[in-house]
Amino acid sequence: MQRIDLKTGFLCNNNCSFCVQGHKKKFGNKESGELRRHIKKSAKDGCKGIVFTGGEPTIRPDILDLVKYAKESGFELIQIQSNGRRFAYVDFCKQIISAGANEFSPALHGHIPELHDYLTNAKGAFSQTIRGIINLKRLKQPIITNTVITKSNYRHLPDIARLLVKLKVDQFQLAFVHALGHAAENFDSVVPRKSLIEPYVKKALDIGINTGVRVMTEGIPYCFMRGYEKYIAEEIIPDTKIYDLDNVIEDYSKLRMDEGKKRGPNCKKCKYFKKCEGPWREYPEKFGWGEFKPIYE
Repeated sequence: MQRIDLKTGFLCNNNCSFCVQGHKKKFGNKESGELRRHIKKSAKDGCKGIVFTGGEPTIRPDILDLVKYAKESGFELIQIQSNGRRFAYVDFCKQIISAGANEFSPALHGHIPELHDYLTNAKGAFSQTIRGIINLKRLKQPIITNTVITKSNYRHLPDIARLLVKLKVDQFQLAFVHALGHAAENFDSVVPRKSLIEPYVKKALDIGINTGVRVMTEGIPYCFMRGYEKYIAEEIIPDTKIYDLDNVIEDYSKLRMDEGKKRGPNCKKCKYFKKCEGPWREYPEKFGWGEFKPIYE
């Protein structure tokens, strides 16, 4: 299914230390008319999937109207990518579901308030996000969570996985931090070494796998995923067009390969060279290529 990611703007009620969009907050939110034009054009082009993202889309006063417009325009999959906090209010959950949202992607970055709230720089965010997941599950909505892997939380990935299993999410994804925006500004304090995160990522994946929860990773090359290759999200990311700040990214997969990520001097020796995207380029620019070992068989 072809999909669009519609960035509704860049305002957010969290202030995550690792946010790739954090530097765009000064641009505020987009006008409703502009977003409606993107929705209408994409529907006419035959697109059937839409992700409302940001910033934080749920804090927009017109979010229900925009979701309803997407539904009326013919979109079949309407996902809300969110920090999950506003879903703590069950009436809002019911309203956005009634408007047409049918998939939810809240973000959870810690297994306890102290960790999640520290990373999001928002006191009380953890309890609201957890309550939001519980509310959505009670309303029988599919939930796909995202956890950004940082220097502060990578040792706790198995704990986060256990919590997500307990909350009965449908899928959880572990995404390696991308050093743009706030993550670039805070590089030394938020970006861990990939060789250190590997065992914790695999243990967290095992917790999901063994309990029947779908699991994925993003931003972690094959050489750190040996034995877990089928859980690499880059293999299944759908064709996606992104409506960003003031430009349209027609092919996100091509952008990742051509500009976002990079492959090193030994990557051509690896059996996964043709399909591995490599790490986000900022990582080897800082740490070099010593950790990346080709897989020969």
